[in-house]
Formats: sequence, structure tokens, C-alpha cells
Amino acid sequence: MDNINILKQDPILANIIKLEEKRQKEGLELIASENYVSSAVLEAMGSVLANKYSEGYSGKRYYGGNEIIDQAENLAIERAKKLFDAEHVNVQPLSGSPANLAVYMALIKPGDKVLGLSLDQGGHLSHGHPLNFSGLLYSIIPYVLDRETELIDMDELEKIAIIEKPKMIIAGFSAYSRNLDWKRFKKIADRVGAITFADIAHIAGLIAGKQIDNPVPIFDVVSTTTHKTLRGPRGAIIMCKEQFAKAIDRAVFPGVQGGPHDHITAAKAVAFGEALMPSFAEYSSQVIKNSQELAKQMQSLEYRIVSGGTDNHLFMVDLFGSKKITGKEAEHALDFVGISINKNMIPFDLRRPMDPSGIRLGTPAITTRGMKEKHMKIVAELIHKTLMSRDNDFILKNIKKEVIEFSLNFPVPGII
Repeated sequence: MDNINILKQDPILANIIKLEEKRQKEGLELIASENYVSSAVLEAMGSVLANKYSEGYSGKRYYGGNEIIDQAENLAIERAKKLFDAEHVNVQPLSGSPANLAVYMALIKPGDKVLGLSLDQGGHLSHGHPLNFSGLLYSIIPYVLDRETELIDMDELEKIAIIEKPKMIIAGFSAYSRNLDWKRFKKIADRVGAITFADIAHIAGLIAGKQIDNPVPIFDVVSTTTHKTLRGPRGAIIMCKEQFAKAIDRAVFPGVQGGPHDHITAAKAVAFGEALMPSFAEYSSQVIKNSQELAKQMQSLEYRIVSGGTDNHLFMVDLFGSKKITGKEAEHALDFVGISINKNMIPFDLRRPMDPSGIRLGTPAITTRGMKEKHMKIVAELIHKTLMSRDNDFILKNIKKEVIEFSLNFPVPGII
């Protein structure tokens, strides 16, 4: 990264950036929602496109001088359509929650019933948490997992839908390690006359890489962030059937947002172009292989994995049930040695959200750095040693050295 200008103008911030570069190079990123973008994506984000204001849509702007911005936005739309087989794409949403807000605003009214996976079962804040706009403005009917299998019980979901008759059914998650039955969701929704909304923020890259079934041709509307497994800039898009296009576009602008971030739109176009390459399918496949192998290695160390394994890029570990270690304790100790994870509630957790029973582990970022299945044993052992020595700073300091030595074997894109 070229910091010559910022180093002269703002050495304090330049040093902060350098420290973050060092942290990323010397540590292991196992947070399931994080990844590393390419140098090309970084370049687009730092381009002169950041200077432009472009309220509106291509050919219908409220400002002049947008003929080139239109080209960039159109390119992002064309690539996203091809990538996900979408009829209509809005590439302007600034982030995942605003994108989801736009979907709600476009398709249903405040007070309408919405069926969504409960946050403490692996859902997302914007799928109905009482402190989120979704829970404040809409009547959320949660569905949960089966206690024994820790899987979504589609038969039970159908029963709830028949009784409650929601206006919209959400399929999506932030902490669920199994594939979703898109066709069954659609069948249930059609039976009760509900709109189908898939939030694929976590698995969009795996869908783009042809490793997981694509809900876009099946569902009415689909949202996703563009980072995580998709490996693009921090932002979002909304895809929908043509019949909902006008409503979605109006909800994004002027409903939720003003001018889009044109430098981020351009970076989305770059990321979509990368995801259309054959190498991205190989990457997506490796993400899942690494996730499954890491889960197996953790199981071999006598950690209980929620639902017994994973079909995607993430899984939850029941630490408290396995080793009487809390998620908060684990996050703190692992952070000390340079392994980034997040504490996470497990299904039917009896502990508090800020100090839950579990942790969530994900492999998108370490796979981007070139790690394969054979490296997952080392990663699992580093996690285990850290947790077993969580109260011994001397041992933790030595583990930190091991983490640095191991991590430096795998370059981070965009960092020299």
C-alpha cells in the first residue's frame, strides 16, 4: 500500500494504518464475516470516483457530470446479474442492514407479519431483533432450530406460517452452518401468499462460486453484502424479480439513502468481475473444504460443533459445554495471541449474549491467504493450546510467536 502522501500529511493516521497492516499480516483472521480484498478492489476504493455525487440512477441523476459514473454503475449491475442470474440488481445499498431496510420498505408495511430466524438461533439483527428497525416496525414471528439436530425444522416452519400467515418469510442467517432449502421456503411462502426474501450476506461468495444452490432465480428478492465470502468492498446489493424493481429502487433512493458511494460501486464491479473468473470457484470450494476440515480437527480435540459439522464457511463451537470455557474468555485469550474470532451464542444458549457459551469460526480470510486442509490441523492446535493456557501469559506470549511465524507464510492481498 502506497502511504507516501498520507505519511507526509497525517503521520499519526499513517502509523495507525501500518499497525493494522501488521496485525493482519501477523495474525489469523477466523471471523466468518471478514475477508481480504484484492489490490484492484483497494485501488477502486481509493480512486477519484470518491469525489463524485450522483443521487439517482443511471441516466436519471439529480446532478450533472455523471456520464462516467453511469458507466461504472452499469458495469457493476451487468456483472452482478450475470454472477447471480438476477433479473434486476440495485448496487447502491451502503451496507447490509440498510439494504434489508429497503426490502422491508419496498414490499411490506409497518406492522405486517414477518417470519425470520431468531437471532439467538443464528439469525441476523435485521431479521427481527426487538431493538432493530425490523423488530420495532414490523411484527416479527421467529422460527427456531430443532433442539436435537440444531437444524431448521422446515415442517415446524410451515406450521407456523400456516397459522400466522406472514406477509414475508426471510431465509438467511449470520451463524448457521447448514444449507438452506430454498425451494421448500418458496413452496411454504406460496402456500400462505408470502413474499420470499433471502439474505445471503454470508454465503454469497459460495453461491457465486457455484458451491451452494442459488436462491436468486427462486425467491422474490435477495439481498447480500459484498464483503464476506464475496471478497469485495464493504457494501451491499439487492436482487429481485423485475416486478419488484421499481419498488426496490425507490426504497433505496430516495427511501433509505441519498447519493451512493461511487468509489465503492466501482469496487463492487471489480469484485464481481473477479468472482466471474474460474479461479473464484476454486477459492469457494476450498473455503468449504477448509471449514469442514477445521471443524473435524476441533472435534478431534473434543470440542462439540453445533449441528455436528458444516456445509459452508462457518461453524459454531460449544465451548462451555465442551470445556467449561465461555465465549468471552476465548475471544480475549485468542485475541491476545493474534487469532481473531467472535464470541457467539449457540442455539438455546443459557448464557448472556456478551458472555455466551460459544464461538463462531470461519475460513474465508485464511483461505484467501492460500491455506489448505493440511493447515487446518495447525490452526486447530493453536486455538486449543491458547484456550488451555488462557490464564498463563507466559505461555500465551510464546503461542503468539508461533502464530506470527505461521501467519507470515501466507501473504495478505494488498499488503506488501
